[in-house]
Formats: sequence, C-alpha cells, structure tokens
Amino acid sequence: MKKDSLIERIAVKLKIIPDLSRREINLKNHGILRKYPSPENWHNHTELDAQAWPKRIEKKYSLIPTTCFNCESACGLMAYVDKETGKVSKFEGNPHHPGSRGRNCAKGPATINQINDTERILFPLRRKGDRGSGEWERISWEEALDDIASKIRSSLKTGAKDKVVYHVGRPGHEGYTNRVLKAWGVDGHNSHTNICSAGARTGYALWHKHDRPSPDHANAKVILLTSSHLETGHYFNPHAQRILEGMMDGAKLIVIDPRLSNTAAMADHWLPTWPGSEPALFLAWAKIILEKKLYDREFIENWVNWDEWMKAEHPKEKCEFDRFIELLLIEYEKYTPEYAASECRIPVEQVIEVGEVVASAGKRLCTHVWRAAAIGNLGGWQVSRTLHFLNVLTGSVGTEGGTAPNSWSKFKPELFDEPPDPDGWNELHFPPEYTLSHFEMSHILPHMIKEGRGKMDVYFTRVFNPVWTYPDGFTWIEMLQNKEALGCHIALTPTWNETAFFADYVLPMGHASERHDINSYATSAGKWVAFRQPVLREFSRREGKDVEFTHETNPGEVWEEDEFWIELSWKIDDGTMGIREHFMSPYRENEKITIDEYYK
Repeated sequence: MKKDSLIERIAVKLKIIPDLSRREINLKNHGILRKYPSPENWHNHTELDAQAWPKRIEKKYSLIPTTCFNCESACGLMAYVDKETGKVSKFEGNPHHPGSRGRNCAKGPATINQINDTERILFPLRRKGDRGSGEWERISWEEALDDIASKIRSSLKTGAKDKVVYHVGRPGHEGYTNRVLKAWGVDGHNSHTNICSAGARTGYALWHKHDRPSPDHANAKVILLTSSHLETGHYFNPHAQRILEGMMDGAKLIVIDPRLSNTAAMADHWLPTWPGSEPALFLAWAKIILEKKLYDREFIENWVNWDEWMKAEHPKEKCEFDRFIELLLIEYEKYTPEYAASECRIPVEQVIEVGEVVASAGKRLCTHVWRAAAIGNLGGWQVSRTLHFLNVLTGSVGTEGGTAPNSWSKFKPELFDEPPDPDGWNELHFPPEYTLSHFEMSHILPHMIKEGRGKMDVYFTRVFNPVWTYPDGFTWIEMLQNKEALGCHIALTPTWNETAFFADYVLPMGHASERHDINSYATSAGKWVAFRQPVLREFSRREGKDVEFTHETNPGEVWEEDEFWIELSWKIDDGTMGIREHFMSPYRENEKITIDEYYK
C-alpha cells in the first residue's frame, strides 16, 4: 500500500486536511456501502448527515420522485424530504426514471437553490400604480380568481374567439392548457417556438408530418450532430448518456459546429462549417450516397413518393425507379464536394472523407439537429430537411441505430374530456400573409398590436420573458403598457422577470417539486412517461394529512397552473356558458374535478 507523502503527513498534523491515510477501514465500526433504496423503503430512508461529519448523525428522509423543470428533458429527480422538519433537503437523480436513469446535469440538483431562492415570489400580487411603476399589493388567491374570471367572462360574452391569450415559454405538460383554452372556446394559444425550434420542426414536418427527431444514439454506427448537442443542446443529459454509449460500442461521432465545443473536441470528425451552409454539405453527401449506390432501394421504393415526383416534374419519362435515381443525380449534380467545400469553407478532402463515413452507415445513421443552424439562419428549415434526407436515402428512419419521428417515442395521454376546437382564428398568432409559418408568429405580436391589427382583453404570460429575451424588448414594453390594446396582463411565474414587472397580476407558480405535469419526450429510442408532482403535498399524504390545494403545502402560497386553471374555469362560467361541463369529475356526478382525479 502506498504511503502518504511528506506533504500529506505535515498537512494532516497541522489539521489543514483531515486524516485520509490509506489504512484499511474497519467495516464493523463504519458500516457497509449501501445501494440505492428500493421504493418500498422510500418513506423511511436513513442516511448520515453530511453536514455533521465527522460525527455520525442519522437523518430520516421521505424520498419522493418528481421530474426536473429546468429544460424540456424532464429528467427524474428524487426529493429528500427531512421527516423532522418537513422540508426538502436536497435533490438527487431517480434511477427508476427510464429517460435519465438516475443521472442529472447540474441543473437538476440545483432545483434546491430555486425553491429556497430568497427573492422568489411567494404570494399573489396585484398592481397598484401604473404598469411598470413597481407598486404592488398582496391579495388572496380567491381575489385573484374572482378578478381575472370576471374579465375573461366579459370578453367571452362578446363572442370574441381571439381576445383571451395564453403565451407560454416553457410548457412542461402534455396539452393541459390547450384543453383549457378549448373549453373556453378561444383560439388563444401562443408560444415562443418561432424563435426557438420552428425552423428545424418545419424541415422535419415536410418529410412526414412529425416535426422532431428521436435519435437512437446508443445503437448507431454513425452519429451525426449538427451543433453541440452532447453537452449544450436540447435533451442534453439523456442524449449525452446514449451518445457516449454508442461511441463506446464503436460508433463514429461527427459534429458540425462553427465552435470547437466540448462535444466537437470529443468527435472523430469535427466540421466547422460556415453558419447556414450546412444544406450544401448534406446534399453533397446525398450525392455521394447516390453515386456509390449505397442508398436503401427497398425503403425508398416503398416509403418515398418518388413516383409522384416523377409524374409532376418529368411527365414524359417512364415512371421507373432506376430512372428516378438517374434523374435525382441530375437534380443534385451541382452539389459536388468542391461546391460544398466552397460554401462551407472547409477542406474538400474533409467533405469527401466524412461523406464516405456517413454513406457507409446504412440503416444505423443517427442524426440530430434542433436549434442553432436551423433557427439562426435564413432558410434554416432546409438544414433539418436536407439532414433527414440522408436518413431517407440510407433507410435509417425508425430503425435500430437510426432516427425516428418523435411521435413514435412519445406518450400522448387520453383525456377524460376533450372540448371541441374553437370556431375562430386568431390572426395575431397566425397572420394570413405568413402561410408557411409552422408555429405562431409570436415574435411580431407587439408589432401587430402597434399596427392596430388586434387587441387582447386578457393576456397570460407563462414563464415567458420577451422584454429580456427578444431583440426588440422595448417594443414589447410599449405593448405591455398599452391599456387600450392589452386590457389585463397576468404573469404566471415563480420568479420576478422584466416582463412580469409590467403585469397587472403576478401569480406565483411552482418549480419542479411544486407542481403536477405529465412528461413524455423523445429523448431516446423508446417511449416513456414520467410524473412531475408537488413533493410536499405527497409527503403530507404519506403522513396521513388531507390537502385540498397544492398551495397549502408549497412555500408561501405558491400554486400550480393545473389546479389554478380548474378553479378559474369554474369561476368564469356563470352557469350559462358551458365551460363547467368540461371540468366535471368523471367519478362524482355533477361535482368539480380535483387534480387527483385528473391524473387518476
């Protein structure tokens, strides 16, 4: 056994460091190493208090599963609720979560900092002075519900279908609020997606309607990432795990990114393409696949509408597959390696070398792009469209080690009640001149308002801060302060932000451990479902206490949207509007549904 160094021995004597000598530990005195507790022991888990070291003081915890809310991955979290204080002490990964498998990035355990944030909003607030004056008064939830319900009721009674709007930055649920808006009869859903992922979504949707990829990194032969997805991209943690698994099993990693990111530094091939030039590269690789006859004939012949293209573009040609391939080569003849190298500003030798790696992947070509190249450049939708073309040519769509449409790996809950779609169209969200917009044109909303093209009676913002995140923040401030165009603004947020500062009501909503949500995302090649829940409410249930509303157990009076929407919808309806019928319990006749019944 290696002896401690002289410096280590001196440091120990001076008590600069603890005695970490390498002598054998007596397990009889120190106990044995334990594995993760099984679910039947979650309410009675004991471990030593790390803060009390070197004293051996046991602490008793109730372990309650939930999911992270700091990105869309919804990785599993386990809340450690101190049974003595009834407060959350820490968050760790949940090994039973099929997406994250017990592992988290730094944002997961950092949830403890969010729920203990000394500057978070703990009670409902109503504006006192002018919008933006910073003058607020604390009100009860009952007051907030009554005030807001009356405003929405007045708007709906006019027959308008586009005057009540919900503008969301991070949804975190599976269609919950969409159902609420349909129950109200309004076309009121707006999102941030057109500055986030609509470019990539469009390219995928043009192939097969499904607008996101679900890559099987772990079983791939070649992993092709456009931008640095392993450590900074969407679905970072679950993707990173499986990318590493694939590489350990021999997969080649190709990263296309102008930056030498951490992922690019680990790649077998890094291509620092000029931003926005990626389609030229993908089409050059498509040409290599066609020229080398490495395309999957059976897949293309049976699953691609090549015959329709032939009839539309070459009606005089024989509608034969071999002729289709010949004409396709003519269609892409300009996309040579030299052309791609010139457009992308990378060596032509690299275009050819990596192109041959891609072409050799066959049905195990795993590709992914989300934001970056697809949203940050004019015509970025062609990035995802041409990238997925490589999957189509190689037949690696929905295969083991390939890339599947996201909906194949996503659970969609069947709801107890599905209101009809609204009989109306909100032109502030989908202006008729933007016919190809794949999502709401939210980034021009204040400009539409400024041009007098519409008004909003009631406007909800949900974890959405355009004043800060959008480049034209002052235009948003102008809209938010315009009482004629915006009757009432309600900010649903856990913390203060620049947009909430201009609201009429600021209503505190919960973090990951303080709310209900169903989660299912295409983070890997498999369908999974997880449940985000308010852990202190569940702890109270385990302790035998009855809880009606989540804000009774959360810090202060922090609530959650799910219960809030039920109570608000019930109050809006004066008995003549037909809204309450969509919030009736399926288990108790003529009674309002509870949150437990909704998720039952």
